[in-house]
Amino acid sequence: MKQSYKKTPIEKLVSPVQRFIRQEKSGGIVLGISVVVALILANSPWAEAYHHVLEHRFGFLWDGNSYFEFNLHHWINDGLMAIFFFVVGLELKREIVGGELSNPRKALLPIAAAIGGMVVPAAIYLSLNPSGEVHSGWGIPMATDIAFALGVLYLLGSRIPLTLKVFLTALAIVDDLGAVLVIAFFYTSNISVAHLIIGGLVLFTMYLGNKLGVRSILFYAVLGIGGVWSTFLLSGVHATIAAVLAAFTIPADVKIKEAVFADSIQGLLNRFKGLDPNNAIPTLTNKQLHLLEEMNNSTAAATPPLQRLEHAMHPLVTFVIIPIFALANAGVSLNLDPATLFSTNVAMGVALGLLIGKVVGVVGFTLLLIKLKIAPFPKGMNLRNLFGLGLLASIGFTMSLFVTSLAFTNEEYMTQAKIGIFAASIIGGILGYMVLNRQSKNSHLK
Repeated sequence: MKQSYKKTPIEKLVSPVQRFIRQEKSGGIVLGISVVVALILANSPWAEAYHHVLEHRFGFLWDGNSYFEFNLHHWINDGLMAIFFFVVGLELKREIVGGELSNPRKALLPIAAAIGGMVVPAAIYLSLNPSGEVHSGWGIPMATDIAFALGVLYLLGSRIPLTLKVFLTALAIVDDLGAVLVIAFFYTSNISVAHLIIGGLVLFTMYLGNKLGVRSILFYAVLGIGGVWSTFLLSGVHATIAAVLAAFTIPADVKIKEAVFADSIQGLLNRFKGLDPNNAIPTLTNKQLHLLEEMNNSTAAATPPLQRLEHAMHPLVTFVIIPIFALANAGVSLNLDPATLFSTNVAMGVALGLLIGKVVGVVGFTLLLIKLKIAPFPKGMNLRNLFGLGLLASIGFTMSLFVTSLAFTNEEYMTQAKIGIFAASIIGGILGYMVLNRQSKNSHLK
């Protein structure tokens, strides 16, 4: 008779949280709550204290000199968000090596949709803000928030074909890559070549370690944080770019193949079963301990470090880093004079860029490739649900807020941009859900 595993009291308490974390829509829900909390704080009697906390400065003091001294808001945007971009880099590499972007023909349609969803919004923004300081905000409406967009999509459950979820995921990942390139080339300050060369040498060392077969996470962590991130931060190139580049040096291969791993584990299990049981006491015998250690080593050898890192860090990014970023950046006072809000075309450019530009770009570029017979419609996709995906792509939040912090130093422009992001994202998310929900019901009736 198979023995059942008895959960400890703490496991019973934690298991509902673990079930919530495993759900695809959970990240979007937590992010939404964080945005609402930030808005409440910024429009409450605690607004001054809320902003004051973000201005506290932290750094390292050595021999009377301070290093890396930034305020809390800067640490969140350049420190914590570097971890977010590191995971984005891991996802990008995984998709390129063995995911949806590894097959050029399958990847062509979401790549075209993502390009359209970046070019058209930027063009709309620039047409409304052709010159001056406001001109630099053109990158804000280019970005799609993958957590929110997929969160809305997963609310529809199994009624939505898997191909739509894959298409939107691939689109959002290419969109993230586009945002990273835009930040690298257009949103950097004066560059220190010396620091950049040092960072490049450390990055090359990590790449060399990969090629030599180094699979220690500690090796890549020490060089990535202590070398690449810190030197890029001092170089003037945005530190988040260092995180993406570091992610691309993480090994994505396995030491032993699946069949060899299965045989190895089966052999170890058979040996484990053949040992005398140790039921009388709670500890293991030395032989049992050594066999379990061999199992762990075999499992580690059969798991690419890239996927092991991505799997381990994804909950941290989704449920800690992105919510903290939202709390620090989404706090906008809604007590605005309409004349102040529309004193420039920033809010309008961002809102129309996201809501109109994303839909026109995603749908238009996709249909263009289909009409030219370069790529076919994926199975289960039609014009209506493509339109719904285009609306979900207009949800900007995380990446758009991040680019806003890079594009502007003027608080008024930043507030206008954030209002445009919120308006477009909320409208796009609701309309996208309605369109896809109606489409799924019609398909079900047929």
